[in-house]
Amino acid sequence: MGQAQNPETDKSVNPVKIFLLISLQILLSFILFTMYYRREAPASTKADSQDDVTVIAKEPIIILVWSFPFGQRFPLNQCPQQFDGSGCLYTADRTLYSSAHAVVLFHRDVYTSKKQLPQTPRPSNQRWVWFNNESPSHCPNLAIMNNLINLTMSYRVDSDIFAPYGWIEKHNTTMHFTIPTKTKLAAWAISNWNPNSRRVKYYGELKNYLQIDMYGYGRRNLPRNRQSEILSTYKFYFAFENSIHVDYITEKLWDNALYSGCVPVVMGPPRENYERFIPRDSFIHVDDFASPQELASYLLSLDKDEEKYKQYFNWRSEYYVPPQDNPWTVSYCRVCKALKEAPPYRTIASIEKWFKD
Repeated sequence: MGQAQNPETDKSVNPVKIFLLISLQILLSFILFTMYYRREAPASTKADSQDDVTVIAKEPIIILVWSFPFGQRFPLNQCPQQFDGSGCLYTADRTLYSSAHAVVLFHRDVYTSKKQLPQTPRPSNQRWVWFNNESPSHCPNLAIMNNLINLTMSYRVDSDIFAPYGWIEKHNTTMHFTIPTKTKLAAWAISNWNPNSRRVKYYGELKNYLQIDMYGYGRRNLPRNRQSEILSTYKFYFAFENSIHVDYITEKLWDNALYSGCVPVVMGPPRENYERFIPRDSFIHVDDFASPQELASYLLSLDKDEEKYKQYFNWRSEYYVPPQDNPWTVSYCRVCKALKEAPPYRTIASIEKWFKD
């Protein structure tokens, strides 16, 4: 019989034991290497691909407000909830021009000379936004913008960024609108008095048949903080635009008449144009009457017929006019969404050809 082997003196090799030892050493080396790499690696290498995507997504779209319209400053980065400003950073700091994704140029502030425009070379793919709220009749030197503008923003529906003077919104439920107490017949506020304009000539005839209280232009004072309070006491308000152009429907309708609770008597683009924005039974159009005298007769008949007059408020059970406390803020807040959804980069050859068409 052979002798039993002494484990302490046995010199033979056990393959299983060797394999386990090597595997353990490899595992320990990997753990130590990983711990060291995580501790020493720079921050940029620690993030996985998903983290990299997150960082890029959080980079803000910088929108440079080249000038405050007419010098009227307004809060930046305070967009109302319905105008989502997330992901955008508005600034008036011109030193950020080179990193801005878009520059908003208000036409009335820059039209006099190209020296009013940015003078340093434009960064690649930076969009210039042309913002204008005047009609073509009061918008000089449009040619200065030739081959410079990438996006348009105005009251016109066919602008890249539609920025109207006002709008109506639908109630969540049917509402009952209380017509303000009416103690006076008709009012008109005007600051730009041009005796050769259609509206002034029309008023010159209309006043012969109708009592009209005039505000502005050296007449009655209409303080901004009491505007709605004062105008709401009138049954009718004359929302006469200073010029007639497509979609040019200003605060004369939205703020002075509708928001104040008056029935607007409008002079502007055709009735069909108004009906794109407000119900057909919410206003009276001067073009529906053969003469100022005929219009006056109709208004006087409504003054005597309370039930017929009230029909001009029926639409308010479904819609309302939101307040325009800060219209500049609302207009500029539209730029953020437009840039997120902007079409491929392109430059407009002639703003004048489009706007005066």
